[in-house]
Amino acid sequence: MKNLILTLTSVSALICSVTSANIRKQCPSYTDYSAVVHGPLSAGKFQIPSMRPAPECRTFTSPTIEKYLVKYTSAINDPDWRQLFSNIFTNTLDTTVAWHNANKTESYTFLVTGDITAQWIRDSTNQVLPYLPYTEMDGDIAMLIMGLINMQAEELARYPYGNAFQPPPRSGLRPAENGLALDLSVTPPFDNRTVFEAKFELDSFASFFQISTSYWIATKDHRFMLQPSWIQAVSAILDIVYDLQKPTFNSKHQVNKPKVRYTRLTDMATETQFVRGMGNPVKYTGMAKTLFRPSDDTTIFPFLVPANAFLSVELSRLAYMLDAIGAYPKTSEVAKALSDKIRKGIIEHGTTIHPKYGRIFVYETDGYSSNLVMDDANGPSLLSLPYIGFVTASDPVYQSTRKMILSANDNPWYFTGPYIHGIGSPHTGLQKVWPMAIAMRGLTSNDRAEVKECLDQLLATTSGLGLMHESVDVSKPADYTRSWFAWCNSLASQFVISAIIKFPGII
Repeated sequence: MKNLILTLTSVSALICSVTSANIRKQCPSYTDYSAVVHGPLSAGKFQIPSMRPAPECRTFTSPTIEKYLVKYTSAINDPDWRQLFSNIFTNTLDTTVAWHNANKTESYTFLVTGDITAQWIRDSTNQVLPYLPYTEMDGDIAMLIMGLINMQAEELARYPYGNAFQPPPRSGLRPAENGLALDLSVTPPFDNRTVFEAKFELDSFASFFQISTSYWIATKDHRFMLQPSWIQAVSAILDIVYDLQKPTFNSKHQVNKPKVRYTRLTDMATETQFVRGMGNPVKYTGMAKTLFRPSDDTTIFPFLVPANAFLSVELSRLAYMLDAIGAYPKTSEVAKALSDKIRKGIIEHGTTIHPKYGRIFVYETDGYSSNLVMDDANGPSLLSLPYIGFVTASDPVYQSTRKMILSANDNPWYFTGPYIHGIGSPHTGLQKVWPMAIAMRGLTSNDRAEVKECLDQLLATTSGLGLMHESVDVSKPADYTRSWFAWCNSLASQFVISAIIKFPGII
């Protein structure tokens, strides 16, 4: 491994792929940098490399985060985990702030997801969640996150059906190549210069609400609501959710015309939708339909239960925030009503009796009693239901569901091998476990032995590169996807912080 170590100088000729005011053009592309081992190595068994870019190449620096990095690493005894945590806790700040423009009156932030130069609504929200506890101590961090809220609001107000967006023209960043050809048919149409991907995913709405309400709860700062695009985005989302509750057929058994469609000529079934892009038929349940999952894969049955659970929680939190501030009372009423109907729909239609585990939550359903019994690694997932606040970890239906989805015999997307075991995704195929799902298993467990097992597995899955990957083969850890995946780095760092607080000395 040591002979693979490269210094920053040896790769300084590479051109930076993420343009930022904070990055010198001589800095290496982090896509390339993250795929190569850098010293010094940790002194432990796994010899974890140091994967933080040089200080002058970091896209955002916070003295507060650096102080807490020292605090947390000092509570970690394992030298490998000290190094790995240093790499992942700061990864979003170090590498993904492609554009940040802030002054006394407004702020905008564009975060790339990692090795894809586009901003996903879901990913960007999750990337900054570990930094929310420090917003009161660090005004720059607060402005960074408020800038993200403003940026997401602007994106969703312009095209609320999008899941990922191009950088705004005023940023000076080039739009990313998204590979979309003329064989793509999307309703409503979108502008390829501003929308990176137009797969409609219900969790994007919930993620926008989550970062808005979470930021307000942490800071009591609601200046983002003064931007016209914020309430425009909220109003558009509520109207769309109401429309997505409609069944496929009306009372005369005529087809309700869908507002959103997505079809694509492709050799991958996960990249297009059924029934000419509108999705398979559904009956009314109170839940909202979605065309795609958080994995960006198509749904089979349009009522995706974890996404609806997440949205129900965040609609309730949105109403709570608006009531507390005394703003937009009618919007608050609509949000409450939608939240209640979706929750009721999940309880009545989003569970089933499993012959082995009893009552469990299903992954997808259609209201006609057709259910998909599985779980996917991407969040929101069934595994993450306590994490997103829909149920407590001790909820009996959740516990039965958890046993089912953590079983290789009963969850078709749970894989085991000599190096790793856990939940994968159709997005990456068979025998590929996602470290994200391992971190989520640990975050939703109160069992010290299970948490330690999850920590040990994460440490063994970096393929010697010192960062979390998207997926890792259960038999060949060197066979991975994505060396730079900021969302998973952020989630894994949340897990580590949670573990060392709940179980001091665990690593």
